[in-house]
Amino acid sequence: MTPPNHSAVFDRLPPRTHPHPPIRPLWLCRACAAPWPCPTARLLLQSEFASAPAALSILMVAVLHEAMTDLHALNPGAEPDLAELFGRFVGWTSRGPLSSSR
Repeated sequence: MTPPNHSAVFDRLPPRTHPHPPIRPLWLCRACAAPWPCPTARLLLQSEFASAPAALSILMVAVLHEAMTDLHALNPGAEPDLAELFGRFVGWTSRGPLSSSR
């Protein structure tokens, strides 16, 4: 059984020795207290997944799901801003719109 606030998806993130890891269940950066992934964490993730940008997007969709679960548990009565959460966790991973030739 997976302990609370821990999952197999989260284990696929960079090692917690990275300088900007998340604090769960708040999803704030441990180093700079910005909403995670902070700009530095994004750069580190983009660098780590430079050869597999689709894998980064897929990973961050799974992390978004975990973050939504954690954040809902912290404040069950609040309606989440889904567009903001998507942009925060996934939107930045995109390399732009698909070309018309695809």
